[in-house]
Amino acid sequence: MKFLGIIPARYASTRFPGKPLADIGGKSMIRRVYESASVVLQNVVVATDDPRIYDEVISFGGQSVMTLPDHQSGTDRCAEALDQIEKSSPLSFDVIINIQGDEPFIKAEQIRAIQSCFTSREEVQIATLIKEIEDHAIIFDPNRPKVVTDKSGFALYFSRSPIPYLRNSGEGDWLKHHVFYQHIGMYAYTSQVLRKISKLPRGTLEKAESLEQLRWLEHGYSIKTAVTELESYGIDTPEDLQRAIDQGLF
Repeated sequence: MKFLGIIPARYASTRFPGKPLADIGGKSMIRRVYESASVVLQNVVVATDDPRIYDEVISFGGQSVMTLPDHQSGTDRCAEALDQIEKSSPLSFDVIINIQGDEPFIKAEQIRAIQSCFTSREEVQIATLIKEIEDHAIIFDPNRPKVVTDKSGFALYFSRSPIPYLRNSGEGDWLKHHVFYQHIGMYAYTSQVLRKISKLPRGTLEKAESLEQLRWLEHGYSIKTAVTELESYGIDTPEDLQRAIDQGLF
């Protein structure tokens, strides 16, 4: 099975313009993400809408493609990048891993975990990562999406609300009575499915929760989950970056 890692990277972030080019210990953020992904994946490409990011990737020897500026999600940008890559080269790929361009501390184990979803005997269309919640505050944090799965590890639903709701327990005791999971935002898709879901209209559930993955569930696609013990650390603001530096994460 041939994997391609695509790192969507936009320049025009509202909260942190030019974020992929931010310096982290002498390397740009996009370079750190690229190098971390390359530890596991033989084929990695940055999909960007800005020539400054493109030039940065080429300068350190990476691969990059220019994509349209009006994509609404990283998934859509990955789909365009895949089409470009396969049209311009003899290569073809079975599975695309969408690696967040603002997570410079991504670990090789996380990429291997999502790869493992496609090496089982099950037919997997889409895969993502989840992590057991150990801090009860996360259960009630709308910025940390939660997920519930079936017995085979396929996602039943994602929500910004606490799921499931424990009717007969006090909120402070929920972790004593149930194992909750938070969603870690790395996705992988078969090439065929990626092309299909990038053309789907937004659904009512996605509009309600502002969670892209609900569009796929609402349209009947399945999402396999893999459990990781590693935390995700995204950089959304300059303050996030400074905290990461202060904590010595790099």
